[in-house]
Amino acid sequence: MAGMIPQPFIDSLLSRVDIVELISSRIRLKKAGGSYKACCPFHDEKTPSFHVTPDKQLYYCFGCEASGNAINFLMAYEGRSFNEAVDELARTAGIEVPRDEQAQKFHDASLPLLKALEFAVGYYKQQLEQHPERESAQKYLDKRGLSSEIINTYQLGFAPPGWNNLTHSCASHINALIETKLINNENGKSTYDLFRDRIMFPIRNTRGKTIAFGGRTLSNDKAKYINSPESTVFHKSNEVYGIYEARKANRSIEKLLVVEGYMDVISLAQHGITYSVATLGTATNENNLRALLKYSKQLIFCFDGDTPGLKAAHKAMHNCLPLIQDGIQIQFLLLPEGEDPDTLVRREGKTAFEKRIAESRPLSSFFFDVHSEGLNLEIPEHKGLLKNRVEPEISLIASPTIKGAIKDQLFKLTRNTFNKSNFKKGNYKQTQGESGFYKRVTTPITVKRKPDISACLALYFYPNKAFEFKDQIEKGEIAAHFPATLNFSHFILSQPIKTNKELLISIATDSDNQNYFYTLFDNIEFIPLADDALKEAQDTLHKAEKEERRDSLLTKSHTQSLNSEEKEELRTLSTSDEQDT
Repeated sequence: MAGMIPQPFIDSLLSRVDIVELISSRIRLKKAGGSYKACCPFHDEKTPSFHVTPDKQLYYCFGCEASGNAINFLMAYEGRSFNEAVDELARTAGIEVPRDEQAQKFHDASLPLLKALEFAVGYYKQQLEQHPERESAQKYLDKRGLSSEIINTYQLGFAPPGWNNLTHSCASHINALIETKLINNENGKSTYDLFRDRIMFPIRNTRGKTIAFGGRTLSNDKAKYINSPESTVFHKSNEVYGIYEARKANRSIEKLLVVEGYMDVISLAQHGITYSVATLGTATNENNLRALLKYSKQLIFCFDGDTPGLKAAHKAMHNCLPLIQDGIQIQFLLLPEGEDPDTLVRREGKTAFEKRIAESRPLSSFFFDVHSEGLNLEIPEHKGLLKNRVEPEISLIASPTIKGAIKDQLFKLTRNTFNKSNFKKGNYKQTQGESGFYKRVTTPITVKRKPDISACLALYFYPNKAFEFKDQIEKGEIAAHFPATLNFSHFILSQPIKTNKELLISIATDSDNQNYFYTLFDNIEFIPLADDALKEAQDTLHKAEKEERRDSLLTKSHTQSLNSEEKEELRTLSTSDEQDT
């Protein structure tokens, strides 16, 4: 952008600007020695850490590290582009901005279009307030629960029924509106309005300039929503709806919630969630993503929980991969089927919806959710299918760090968990275990393992046994003998995890879980079959319970007399113990 305006002019302009005067006209500054200070306008704070230095004509925040000159301040504080910030300073200084021929040509071509589009905004707003047939539009907005304040914030309007309403009201702007295609001109003869009988949504760029419109039908039009065609000032793939309003509502944007529609953005803002935006197409493309990442390094994609929503999420994830760098967070939130952000936030409110946002899935986790759909990772062939699906996708990831981490997760999900050297030759058959997975059965091998680790292995195969094992250990007062099993049970229940697949994904997508898991099973030389592991664990837990009860009765017998029932129980437990031995 700077290349459009000669650098010597920029240097000269900055030398004429008093940065203290510029900033103090927007926020309250207080003299502090040789500089001025204030609470930072770019992040929330109670103690002033924002300093303006007159002799250097610079500002700096010791809290969030925002810094720069007068141009940088206008860009950050008012959301202006570089050229717009320069224009504003030049206007204040009373001088003309020189531009190269190409930049000047674009500027001259854009100015009348932007003025015409701003006229259209005012026209549509006026129709919503005054047109005789406005009732259907007002009823629609009332039904969606929109306040007059939110309608004004997003400058919503109404395109009345009929072919020539805008055309007959815009004499001085008609050529510009034809160029932006709000008015169609067939063969230079007949003209008619593009938008008819629709709720109007102005699409504004980051500087707050209206560059296009979206329209929602109020009749039985087959096209529920339509957008302005592309023009000199509007390129759909480069723009997102609501970014201007989001920047205006938030001093700094920590995260952006990317939703699918205009009404989703507006309804969320109505309920205090002011950091949502919507892309202007069916899929989030690479240009959209680059634009979004300029404003926040944390993007949360929120999609309806239906088939089109899942496809859109998959597409967005795919397009994110080449842009992922260290420090960027991409997350996914799939809503319950039949719900969208608009309906859900109106039904459950801000707190519940933001809880969903906080629990959204990181890309690394969602990546394997998507690609393992329909696969049973206990089956070797399905591990091969997963590997075949994801390797081309992994190759797209830009960050070497993240690419390596996801490769590690793939290895852990698809590696052979059986030590082949421990299997003896023999007849193999298929048997379906309690987990529902088919297991290979062969000649049993006698391998000594600590009872505690045996029980952990059973939980690995059958996480749904976690509560049963925890309850058995605590009631049987055998926690001292099964500390790892008790801890592993709590770990599974805290997630919560019900299946082996969920456990594997949890381990694969969380580094802390990985460290815990591999420390737990570090010295295992042989992993038994699932049903064998479960039987062994149940036997060891039952045996430990009996031994604990026997020892408790023996201890009691040394200090006081046992009653007849206790004596009989001790005799039975002792006999059983001898038989087990």
